[in-house]
Amino acid sequence: MTKNNQDNLTRKINRLENAERKNNFPAEDVLKLISIKRADNILDLGAGTGYLTLPAAKQTDGVVYALDLDGDILNYLDSKAQLEKLTNVKTLEASFAHIPLEDNTTEIALASISLHEVNPLSDALKEINRVMTKNGTFLCVEFEKKEASSGPRVHSSVMEQELRNAGFDIIEKIFPAIKVANEDLYMIIAQKQG
Repeated sequence: MTKNNQDNLTRKINRLENAERKNNFPAEDVLKLISIKRADNILDLGAGTGYLTLPAAKQTDGVVYALDLDGDILNYLDSKAQLEKLTNVKTLEASFAHIPLEDNTTEIALASISLHEVNPLSDALKEINRVMTKNGTFLCVEFEKKEASSGPRVHSSVMEQELRNAGFDIIEKIFPAIKVANEDLYMIIAQKQG
């Protein structure tokens, strides 16, 4: 890895592992919103450094698939999992549009502040639906789109409609009082239609 690539990776890790984010928005609290069973397989989309992957892996004996486009960040996540002696984390270097899993593989899918980067969103959500089991749970955490938003954002009402179009039922929408990176969030808990 070149020095420039190493510097970019270090910056990305520092941004993703921001102490303020972890303290204000603990992954364990996010995961409490859904019911994780010991045998569940989980897909963490846009896993990054393992913000949700690692805590989820501690709650299941099933496989936690950590999917990300960045192979270097996945290597970092893999090393963190090894340090924590988590043997049920499997990294997948892939896009949301082409998830390298069989149909009906995961009971739970998680996407934390990652779907706003995906285009077209509809294709990614259909692919997520494909790999989930019947009545599987999908937890989406995203930045709310506002007039002052910088960068790509997906309004909660648009996300809700896209999820319905992809074959999900909306179970709950949550608008937490906390902010991440000074931006409002929303969380949608959805279920794959049976």
